[in-house]
Amino acid sequence: MEGTHHDRGTRVGTFAGKVALVTGGSSGIGRAAALAFAREGAQVVIAARGADRGHAVVREIEAAGGTARFVACDVGNAADVAGLVEGTVEAYGRLDCALNNAATTDGVFKLTADFSEEEFDRAMAANLKGVWLCLRHEIRQMLAQQPAGGAIVNTSSLNGLGGAPQGALYSAAKAGVLALTKSAAQEYAAHGIRVNALVAGAFRTPMLEGVFEHASGGDPAAAKAVEARYIGMIPLGRLGRPDEAASAAVWLCSDAASYVTGHSMIVDGGVSAFVR
Repeated sequence: MEGTHHDRGTRVGTFAGKVALVTGGSSGIGRAAALAFAREGAQVVIAARGADRGHAVVREIEAAGGTARFVACDVGNAADVAGLVEGTVEAYGRLDCALNNAATTDGVFKLTADFSEEEFDRAMAANLKGVWLCLRHEIRQMLAQQPAGGAIVNTSSLNGLGGAPQGALYSAAKAGVLALTKSAAQEYAAHGIRVNALVAGAFRTPMLEGVFEHASGGDPAAAKAVEARYIGMIPLGRLGRPDEAASAAVWLCSDAASYVTGHSMIVDGGVSAFVR
């Protein structure tokens, strides 16, 4: 399908004629990925909890001549995820690509022994179970459709590679995302389904800004100091732009990555280079 018009006849690009689903698509990396998929001709479904921001991204895509729709979805809720994938297929006929990007900062800002059981359950639901639920329904659809197959990218984190002080539960969930990704990649490769992970470092997103704000107690000057200390650990000397992470995820979903599966693509400005 590459380089041809999709059946609405409005876009030409790498993903022309293809359907892409992005969870957490209303802001940050997810928003950037939704815009990137649309620029390359995909029909895009944006899933998130925040309807206002989600619809704003749809309008942005449509204003640029693309095709998109928003679906309100809590990825930790099985019925929501089932409805999301079913609705995508009802609207556009199939599912070719998915970026499972939705996440929260549940599971941070405390020492390991200080979390409650409720906090554990909430962190895992948002950051691990949600990815598994999306994988389950996306894979089932990709197996059933004709022609079968597709590409899935799950967003993990540097914290999932080695843990982080005061981030045990979030880190554990993101490590679980990597194991899910590698397992599914091996199981479904013969069926034409590729599954990879985006291992994201620090990107200037509302989620990271919230971390800086929390770490500084809400003091703007202190938040800038926290940010500066963080940037000091990054060899490239800056936070990443969301579109830089999105470009990696979109490439992993493209035909250019047709021989790539089970891969953890680290995009972190060099932070982890010394231990890789």
